Amino acid sequence: MKIVMLGAGYVGLVSGACFAEFGVQVTCVDPDEGKIKRLHDGVIPIFEPGLDELVAKNVAAERLSFATSLSKCAPKVDAVFIAVGTPTRRGDGHADLTYVYQAARDIAAYLTSDHFTVVVTKSTVPIGTGREVERIIREANPAARFAVASNPEFLREGSAIGDFMRPDRVVFGTNSEEAAEVMKSLYRPLYLLETPIVQTTLESSELTKYAGNAFLATKITFINEMADLCEKVGANVQDVARGIGLDGRIGKKFLHAGPGYGGSCFPKDTLALVKTAQAVGAPVSLVETVVAVNDKRKKAMAQRVIAAAGGDVKGKKVAVLGVSFKPNTDDMRDSVALDVIPALQKAGAVVQAFDPVAMKEASKLLPEVHWMKDTYDALQGASVAVILTEWNEFRSIDFDRAKQLMAVPVLVDLRNIYKPDEVEKQGFAYSSIGRGKISG
Repeated sequence: MKIVMLGAGYVGLVSGACFAEFGVQVTCVDPDEGKIKRLHDGVIPIFEPGLDELVAKNVAAERLSFATSLSKCAPKVDAVFIAVGTPTRRGDGHADLTYVYQAARDIAAYLTSDHFTVVVTKSTVPIGTGREVERIIREANPAARFAVASNPEFLREGSAIGDFMRPDRVVFGTNSEEAAEVMKSLYRPLYLLETPIVQTTLESSELTKYAGNAFLATKITFINEMADLCEKVGANVQDVARGIGLDGRIGKKFLHAGPGYGGSCFPKDTLALVKTAQAVGAPVSLVETVVAVNDKRKKAMAQRVIAAAGGDVKGKKVAVLGVSFKPNTDDMRDSVALDVIPALQKAGAVVQAFDPVAMKEASKLLPEVHWMKDTYDALQGASVAVILTEWNEFRSIDFDRAKQLMAVPVLVDLRNIYKPDEVEKQGFAYSSIGRGKISG
């Protein structure tokens, strides 16, 4: 089979490389000439564990290639996947579908009357987008023989390849049986793993993606509010999370208290769902509350750091450990660091930070930060250290060395990766989420 992945960003590149691994002939198309040149040179534009090896393997096998336009692709492909950005639209919170609709117009020019092609929306799009993509193509090329399908991605940054190769499920929606057969053929290797394949209508598939992310965001926000309650009543949120997570109806995933959710999906998708629901007269009040509570929580995290530093950070050095929104990625989109660091700087702190991967991206957004070479360089002279991202290397800090380097031994652990008593035995004042107040 032959497919085109329109967009060589995170979703398009990972999905394209994985389909190539399945034996599909894949061309990733992106108008960014610099990005395509780097890919031809073997340089991966994003950080994702294992992606560089997977891309190199399938390029060498001539199953994966790159181009700057559809005109350079092999004609008469079985499917064209739209995997372009759908950022939040400025001003109103809706998903910006400019790139999706432009992709539809571009695709229309290359469809023919003598070959059937499935046009697949892989990007996360609001309900009704697939219908509009179909309308655009039919208007531009009435003779085209095609059908539209929705195939949302469920890739977690940092473990995307495993998520594609061994997914919990595959969801696709279409009203065309011919398109459904193409989609089933593309995902046939997963049948061997007995992966559930959920076939729906276009609208149900589009909503499934938004509903799934909104539910997970709700779980995160719920356990964060329980953490706040734990701090008031003397309970331990990790015990509470384990106690409820062992209930099969609830499940243990996404019950880790922290500073609030961020990243490329949850903030954007929950807001887009809220706006879509409001537009059709079926408001989702629960999700609206989740969005508001999470935004407020991220903005409040800096105050925890300031409180741990004695209520004042003016002129003090603050060591920030981790700035990406989660480990194993360099993605800075809606990272809690983008709320915490500016607030600390506004309060007069001198922020010196280290992240194993994301500093290049972060420096574009946080130019006033002092970027350090490693964990201990960041701790030098600091009056308080704060863990914002739970990178593995922050799980084994040498506290004796850290104590010697820091001006004041204070650690604010916003990811709860340490046990309070163990850190306090090292002579540190320690603050975490939902497990008691600062002591020492």
